[in-house]
Amino acid sequence: MTILPYALMICLGAVTVSMLLCLIRLITGPSIVDRLLALDTLFLNATCLIVILGIYWSSTFLFEEALLVAMLGFVSTAALARYFTTGHVID
Repeated sequence: MTILPYALMICLGAVTVSMLLCLIRLITGPSIVDRLLALDTLFLNATCLIVILGIYWSSTFLFEEALLVAMLGFVSTAALARYFTTGHVID
């Protein structure tokens, strides 16, 4: 008997709770910086969730999707941070 499925289920629960807490901070954040950090952390948690599911389901396709979500999260966080600091994204 292997312990991997049990460990992955615990990880899945922990990431889900973390995503719910990030969603609460995204909705009720007192400042725009808190909301931006919550969005960035939500993208990171979504990437982790996809990787955990890829390991659990033994699917290599999900690792490519995790890479796409990570790239989208980085670009959107950088663009939003630039917009909030300067008022525009492109000079």
